[in-house]
Amino acid sequence: MNAPVNPNRQEGEPMPGGRLTHEDRRQIAIWLAEGLGYAEIARRLGRPTSTISREVARNSAPGGYLADRAQQAAGQRARRRPVQATEPPADGRPAESVRGFVEQFATLLVGTGLPRMPARVFVCLLASDSGSLTSAELVRQLQVSPASVSKAIGYLEEIELVRRTQDSGRRERYVIDDDVWLRAFKADTGAHAEVAAAARHGIEIFGVGTPAGTRLGQMAQFFTWISEQMNDSGLTDAVVHDALTVLAALVYAARPLTVDDLATALDWPIQRAADALDAISRRPILSDPLTMEQVGRGAYAITPRPDRLSSAQRDALIVSPRSTRGTRK
Repeated sequence: MNAPVNPNRQEGEPMPGGRLTHEDRRQIAIWLAEGLGYAEIARRLGRPTSTISREVARNSAPGGYLADRAQQAAGQRARRRPVQATEPPADGRPAESVRGFVEQFATLLVGTGLPRMPARVFVCLLASDSGSLTSAELVRQLQVSPASVSKAIGYLEEIELVRRTQDSGRRERYVIDDDVWLRAFKADTGAHAEVAAAARHGIEIFGVGTPAGTRLGQMAQFFTWISEQMNDSGLTDAVVHDALTVLAALVYAARPLTVDDLATALDWPIQRAADALDAISRRPILSDPLTMEQVGRGAYAITPRPDRLSSAQRDALIVSPRSTRGTRK
């Protein structure tokens, strides 16, 4: 519901939500003299009650609240106030354009699942020249309460999009780093890998050839790919090469092998074989279109991934010896 507007407000004067005008302060003084409470004065001006209570507390003196004195004090505070975040930057970008960008970009981020207030705070930080703002700057730019900013910052900190620091004046600042997107993507990598693993488990339950199994197979492939693309595993070329060698050994042996078996057959130290197996476990895409499983006590085996072939394709590949002989020339 819209707040009531001061009927005495002249056309062209700031609407409720901006700074108090001289006329507002005159009305406050009159209504205080008439014995009206802060809530009623706030209702008549279309302002929050807290705005009126702060105004009166800040500008009252032994003689009471005087509009002219309050207006003069407000002017002095405005002259002392540093450049606001909402004012046009030095490069001439219009403040209205900046605000429009913040709201539009925040709306897009909301569509990805980010709550609206954290999205607005994040875009404000993103659009600032330094990549950092104080709580007061965010409150002024977004025209929201400090509590709203604090809650949004807490949310953004939890998902590692924002961090806190202090400037030389010991004021707390909220900062986004240049690699913020990379860190955000890495945070999601674990979840994507878990989805892929859960989908593969679902294939075992429902069966590869079932409609559910087919859909789960497609999901497993997609989330495995996403996880691998986003995950900076830190594997060296040498470790990847060893992992592929272990896969070849398991395929050639056609039976489960332990770490000791692999180390002996490949003439490697046991740790080297263990590191290669660990690399395959951490990056299943290395073994695609096969999958490595641990069977028995410490033994590893290679099998085809069940989601790579449809039921009809697998059936077509199972050819009896008689039909095979019949096709030979």
